[in-house]
Amino acid sequence: MREATGELNMSVIVITLVAILVAFFYGVIWPMIDKSQEAQMNCSKAVCEKSADSDGYVNCTYSKKDGTTSNIQCKYKG
Repeated sequence: MREATGELNMSVIVITLVAILVAFFYGVIWPMIDKSQEAQMNCSKAVCEKSADSDGYVNCTYSKKDGTTSNIQCKYKG
């Protein structure tokens, strides 16, 4: 009976650790990935200047679906 209790405790620990890792991924990592992907999509649809600044970024104008425009900075692609 004692061995079964030890296995149950290890199962609880493993399930708890997996739950913590999943919560960390969806709470911290996924929002960063999503924001980065959205910025890349906006840059691919934006109209940019022809010259880059010293950091390798260009100023671009992005038109949103609702008709408004916003200024964003994108990496210079050459």
